[in-house]
Amino acid sequence: MDNLLRVTIKSWAQADRPREKLLEQGRRALTDAELLAILIGSGSREESAVELCKRILYDRGNDLHDLSRLSVSELCRYKGIGDAKAISIIAALELGRRRKDQKEEQRPILNSSKRVHEYMEHLYQDLLHEEFWVLYLASGCKLVGKQLIGKGGNDFTPVDVKQVLRLALECGATSIVLTHNHPSGSIKPSTMDVQLTNKLTEAAKLFDFTINDHVIFTNAGYYSFRDSGML
Repeated sequence: MDNLLRVTIKSWAQADRPREKLLEQGRRALTDAELLAILIGSGSREESAVELCKRILYDRGNDLHDLSRLSVSELCRYKGIGDAKAISIIAALELGRRRKDQKEEQRPILNSSKRVHEYMEHLYQDLLHEEFWVLYLASGCKLVGKQLIGKGGNDFTPVDVKQVLRLALECGATSIVLTHNHPSGSIKPSTMDVQLTNKLTEAAKLFDFTINDHVIFTNAGYYSFRDSGML
């Protein structure tokens, strides 16, 4: 099969190699047949993957909606399509359908302690233990990630500084908001809260991140390091 695939791909003109075309020109430059050809990987001895997909699409009136209604057995009636290739096509079309059904989630803009409180309040409400969540923001303070870093007892949550910064890099964040709760109801930061905030602020500077705020939650309200002049 590998030898057949290499021979088949080599026989295509450069412009007809869909993987290379996607890399060079972008996904929108590909035809439906070329995108399907990437999914199935190879054709048969008689025709390339692109030619096979062109034939299937032509038979379905070049209608992806009609193609998506075919079962595995119906797709396998086309010479060159087996179970694995049919399943790949069906799975890809189903993902496309689900994406269309979903509304794109609006990323909240968390540019104040009030907005952070409104966004996170439901997570902390009535917790009997302490949790530490980090919010990762892109330019304009748009949320790009949210992560529970640790949970603990009534008055302390261990926080891995390296994990906080690693996730910021993975998210492509530019700034960070630290949040945690005080189940005791005390709204004031503890000495450890202050030390941790300072430690994270200094570490973030090494990677050009900014700690925008550290917000402490209680059932009665919240405390903002930035609003209090501590950041």
